Order: sequence, then structure tokens, then C-alpha cells
Amino acid sequence: MFEAILLFGAGLVAGILNSLAGGGSFIAFPALLAAGVPPVLANATNTFAALPGYLSGAIGFWPHIRPELHRLPGYIAATAIGALIGAELLLHISNEQFKVTLPWLMALAVLLFAFGARLNAAVRQWTTGHRQAGLAGAAVLFALLILVNIYGGFFNGGLGIILLAFLALAGLTNIHAMNGLKLLLSAVVAIIATGRFALGGSIAWVEGLYVFAGTLIGGFVAARLARHVPVGALRIGIIIYGSGLTAWFFYAAYWA
Repeated sequence: MFEAILLFGAGLVAGILNSLAGGGSFIAFPALLAAGVPPVLANATNTFAALPGYLSGAIGFWPHIRPELHRLPGYIAATAIGALIGAELLLHISNEQFKVTLPWLMALAVLLFAFGARLNAAVRQWTTGHRQAGLAGAAVLFALLILVNIYGGFFNGGLGIILLAFLALAGLTNIHAMNGLKLLLSAVVAIIATGRFALGGSIAWVEGLYVFAGTLIGGFVAARLARHVPVGALRIGIIIYGSGLTAWFFYAAYWA
């Protein structure tokens, strides 16, 4: 019972954080580990549990996505390919190998979360000054999106920030359209990766469903809280917590 409450509560908080500021993986993933789920399975299960938030967010942004529908066939194809490769890579890594890789992935996710706004602003500024660089080379952009989503299929943390940077590089300027496409492509990653993980028997379904339910409700709750939560202070708290968590993972992987 305690484990179920822990996982549902973690999902609830993760769903709220993802809707308000991001960083929900910093809550849900450690909770799955604390519940005794092995690292690789916990990572795969976390991807599954994040799915409802991506889908509901994409639906909410659909009016802003609609003008960009012409981009979707190529974007979805590249995303599906990358997600499948990333998921396949995760299934071929041992728990011990993942354990020593995890701190570096967490550190990257925290850095992306902390400096993602600056990264995206810099990319938008660069593409404004180099318009052709942002629009030319559809093949290069396709390959780049595959690489981005290989990361997403392997490890979900920080994917949204990288996708926003890609979309800015691709020439998008409407932040609402960018956020909508980010959520839609994240949902595609989660669907493809979850399907592959399920076929590989690498999802802890019972634990994952507790987190899944919490995430679903948390996203709904966040919609009601959005006007009353100081997002800036929340982001600072998430960065501090994520940094401490990353330090712990480094300790556990290399010194414990």
C-alpha cells in the first residue's frame, strides 16, 4: 500500500510539474527506483508514465499546431525512427551500465532545464540572422531530429528543451506552435518507445500504472493551479532538487 501511495503521489507531483514548469522526470524516475524497480525498467516505465501529459498537452495546443500540419509527416517519421533506435539501445544496456551512465544523463537534463530558455533564445537569434541556415537542408534537419529523438527514446529527461531548440533551428517562431509540436513529438517518442519496451518485457506495469494515474490527474490539477503558482520560484526549486539528485546518482554510481 505504501508503495502504491508513493508512486501515485510521485506521478501526481510529476504531472503538476510537467504542466507548470517541466522536470517531472526528476520526481517520477527516482520514485520508481525507490519502489525497487531496476534502473533500466524504471527508465522505460517513466517514459510510459509520462505519456498522458504529452497527449493532453498536445490536444490543448492543437489550434496552434494546425497551421504547421505540413511539417508533421517528416517530423513524425524522423521522431519515430529516432525513438525506436533509442529504445532499442536502452534494451541492450545492462542495469550496471545504465547506472554509471545515468548521472551524466541527469546532469545533462538538469543543465537543459536550467539553461534551456537561454539556449532556445540563442538558437532563435541565430536563425533570425542566418535565415537560410534555419530553413535549408531538409535532409540535415531530418537527420538531426532523428538524433534528438534517439536521446528521447533512450532517456526522456530534458527532451522537451532539445525539441524546442530544434524547432527554432527549423525556422519556427510562434512559441505556442513550438510548445504544441514539442508535446506532440514527445508523445510520439513515448508511444513508440513504450511499444518497444512492452514488446521487450521492460515495463513494470503495476508500478507504472500508479505513476501513470498520478500523472494524468496531476496534469488536470495543474490547469487549475497555474494562475496561483510562482513558476520562477518553482523552477529554482526543481533545479536545486535535480542538482542534489544528480550528485546522489554520481555518488551511488562511482563512490558508494
